[in-house]
Amino acid sequence: MTDDKTDRQSTEKPAGGGIAGDGPLIRPPKRSLWGNVWSSFLAGIVVIAPIGITVALVYWFVTGPMARLDTFVKRAIPDSGGTLETITRAIPGLGVLIAIVAIILLGAFAKNFVGRAFIRTGENLLDSIPVIRNLYRFFKNVFETALQQSERSFKEVALIEYPRPGLWVMAFVVGETKGEIRYRLSDAADSLVSVFVPTVPNPTSGFLLFLPRSSIRPLSMSVEDAAKAIFSIGLVTPEFADPDAAVKKLQEMVEEAQPEKKPRRAFFRAKTNK
Repeated sequence: MTDDKTDRQSTEKPAGGGIAGDGPLIRPPKRSLWGNVWSSFLAGIVVIAPIGITVALVYWFVTGPMARLDTFVKRAIPDSGGTLETITRAIPGLGVLIAIVAIILLGAFAKNFVGRAFIRTGENLLDSIPVIRNLYRFFKNVFETALQQSERSFKEVALIEYPRPGLWVMAFVVGETKGEIRYRLSDAADSLVSVFVPTVPNPTSGFLLFLPRSSIRPLSMSVEDAAKAIFSIGLVTPEFADPDAAVKKLQEMVEEAQPEKKPRRAFFRAKTNK
């Protein structure tokens, strides 16, 4: 009698379904009405906050710096009292368009030999003024560095083993290692690259590492997708299609599309026998 009762208890399933011990370790608590309202509020904040901040920044930029630039350029245009000047002053944003065209023409002029000569003469004049030359050199270095980095850096995303073998982190490849660092590490590898390992969730800070190119594993994702993954602490993962699976699926589709081959010889033999 005792054995039959023990057997029935061992075969009975718990109320939660499944065998004993297979249930979830932590059962999620049931949300109350206030919990559902708060969750919906947070979801709305996530949706509306980026849109609101973007609209506010665009509005501030259009009504602030761009409006001042537009007014400044229109006032700089000489007014002869004609109809054309009156129309141009009434068109909103025309001063900004004129400023953009002027900057483009100035950049094109600065690229040729005559323009570089004029710029060199102006720089020599500014270097002769004690206080002005320090300001000019500072802002020139800032803009040149920013433009050079935007053209060259962070063109590739890769995985590297950091801070020890067996642990992998996402890194941005800055470029080939040059200068004294490359000279001092010439015995380490033939090809060295500089990589930036960002911290999570703030990708603006991190570590600059120098390592052989053979020790990195390049990724096909873009820099923007990698930044999203880092900023979201891995919650946002870029879409990825397995190339091997895609090739296999393509082969299966080709095989299905091919018509079945009929045994022609057997057909003719059957006709001859008749």
